Amino acid sequence: MAHTVEPLAKKIFKGVLVVEFVGVFGACFLFNKMDTSQDVRQTMSKKFPFILEVYYKSVEPSGMYGVRE
Repeated sequence: MAHTVEPLAKKIFKGVLVVEFVGVFGACFLFNKMDTSQDVRQTMSKKFPFILEVYYKSVEPSGMYGVRE
């Protein structure tokens, strides 16, 4: 019984790792796009204002003021 559960646990673990990797990579990509493009920020403010607010809250403590304007 334990012999058949172990490969399933490994597959689940690998799946979780892949999902987390894709999520972190996607977040970094989105942050970079919002950091470099005002058009992307404008689109985000219309479609996903909560994501844009998280972006502003993460940028302001780093000393980059004036991004909101």
